Amino acid sequence: MTAALPATRLALVRRSRRLNYATLAYNSLEGMLSIGAGLLAGSIVLVGFGADSLIELTAGVAALWRLQADLNPARRERAEQQTLRVIGCCFLALAAYVSFEAIGALASRAAPDRSPLGVGIAAASLIVMPFLARAKRAVAFQLCSGALAAEAKQTLICTYLSAILLTGLGLNGVWGWWWADPVAGLAMVPLIAWEGIEGIRGRSACGEDCRPISGVA
Repeated sequence: MTAALPATRLALVRRSRRLNYATLAYNSLEGMLSIGAGLLAGSIVLVGFGADSLIELTAGVAALWRLQADLNPARRERAEQQTLRVIGCCFLALAAYVSFEAIGALASRAAPDRSPLGVGIAAASLIVMPFLARAKRAVAFQLCSGALAAEAKQTLICTYLSAILLTGLGLNGVWGWWWADPVAGLAMVPLIAWEGIEGIRGRSACGEDCRPISGVA
């Protein structure tokens, strides 16, 4: 890997920072609306979706801290590992929350009400989140940052949760399958937990696939 070109790397850091600010703004709105709509409808996946947004805020702030240290090679590696572990804890917190709420809903046989607002939020996230995740992941790979790649993966998981949310709300609304909502949430738990374990272990999400742009180290 060649020596860094500060101007090139600085441009990537600035782009990554802008993408993270955009994600933080969207997650703040998404989280408040989802939790409110979920509490009104009694939807576990919808509330979990909102909780995921709040957990993503923590991961996003950690990513911004990582970017702050990027241009200082002496601080970069330390910030990389600490941020990766913080994001790993965010994944595990999300997995624990979804598991607890979903199991509770299955035990109580609580059926969520219809939630047009929840459907709208999930549909919007299916459009917005894949774009943000791809853009952040591309920059993370150019910077060779496993922590930033992990944070981008958490944004991508929000897309998966959006699809699960739409499926659960749709099945309950059309056929009255109340159990589809918590079961859909439980289906995501192994993937979320695995990402958390990898993060806490400090394993890079870039790994051997890291391909920095010419001159960026």
